[in-house]
Amino acid sequence: MTPPARARSAIPPDFSSQEFRQALGMFATGVTVVTAQAHDGTLVGLTANSFNSVSLAPPLVLWSLAQKAGSMEAFSRGAHYAINILAADQQALAMQFASKDIDRYAGVNFSRGAHGAPLLAGAVAHFECFNRSQYEEGDHVIFVGEVERCSHRAGAAPLLYHGGKFYTEHPL
Repeated sequence: MTPPARARSAIPPDFSSQEFRQALGMFATGVTVVTAQAHDGTLVGLTANSFNSVSLAPPLVLWSLAQKAGSMEAFSRGAHYAINILAADQQALAMQFASKDIDRYAGVNFSRGAHGAPLLAGAVAHFECFNRSQYEEGDHVIFVGEVERCSHRAGAAPLLYHGGKFYTEHPL
């Protein structure tokens, strides 16, 4: 029996954008702040929960950014960035880096990574990445970073996000 031909495009969705967003919210994630230093020295950063591992060899991670984001130019043209996985007590920091029209670095304690990207104090893990590749998909750009340096705080509790709310871990 011959397998069916592969479809060349998807059928139109039978759900609204709001329904899609609500369904995606059922997937619990960690919370990250992606940071970088732009070519002009300006610091950029944003809260993202679209973070995932890709490969162990070479060490690759990915995250995505809306094409309309104000920081798109800095991230797409920059050679390096850092991904900071937030700790359970860093909800305020997640909200600060998700806010618009503010100085996101006001009052934030950080050190500089090897290529200038801010490493946020208190984060449970840091990944310093070379901006290896980018893929435009839909209304976002997927960034794949090759991890050059990483560190973590063993036993530290991460900040979690599910259904539009922040949580802390509770082992089962």
